[in-house]
Amino acid sequence: MTALRFLPIPFALALWSVGCTPTPVTTPLDASTDSGPAPVDAGPPVDAGPPPSGELSTVLTPQQTPEYYVAQANLYFDTLDTRADPALVPNYSTLVARWEWAPWLLLTGYERDVMVNSTRTALAAEPSTVPTRDCRAFAVQPFARCRVSFAYRGGACAIYEEFTFNDQGETTFIEAWSDLPGMRATEDPADPWAEGAGVHRLSTRVPGLGNETGLIDPLGPWMQAAARTDPELADFAARTQTIWESWLQISRERGPDYFALGCGW
Repeated sequence: MTALRFLPIPFALALWSVGCTPTPVTTPLDASTDSGPAPVDAGPPVDAGPPPSGELSTVLTPQQTPEYYVAQANLYFDTLDTRADPALVPNYSTLVARWEWAPWLLLTGYERDVMVNSTRTALAAEPSTVPTRDCRAFAVQPFARCRVSFAYRGGACAIYEEFTFNDQGETTFIEAWSDLPGMRATEDPADPWAEGAGVHRLSTRVPGLGNETGLIDPLGPWMQAAARTDPELADFAARTQTIWESWLQISRERGPDYFALGCGW
């Protein structure tokens, strides 16, 4: 959960710029213009291994201790708590994604550096602490699940949040819901940790989160095939390509009251 409210456009544009530094493109030399000696045959190419595949996160089993998963979840909430050391961040995957269900703003983080910097920006814009936390480890994905309460200037905000991990112990996917009636992952009162069949979550439907490194390919064949029959997954994949433009659009659509609605104020 992040405090990404409906912000004034200048601030929103500053937030958008966090992850938008252009990447330089290097053009290889044309061999036909090379006047040097002919290249030496280096033999067969080195096998770089198979490309990322589309396994789901549910094929993975815990490779870390329960205490590790709980500690990583708590470390995430520390990044949203003004009392914690801002230099400490979770063990994020390079392509970690954060998805926050309505009334929140859906894809609010994608890629490690953007996640770290945008979270710090959000905390500066809307200071919070997270004094109430109950994080637990599970034997099936998501391996860490938390019921927490944020403390904002406007009051308390109850959130349910889940954390998916790869075999290296990196967080690959974060998913959040308001912990209020009609907005939870499940409305079954007998299933407070979303372990039953009626849970509405995205993480277990994202192809690639269960491969060797948990790296996804939003434009790859696995994602595109699954997205053809899953509109929410298709929306996620599309938003990864235009994350801040999409964020600005949905923040306008939600309007200024979505934060109060999500917190129950």
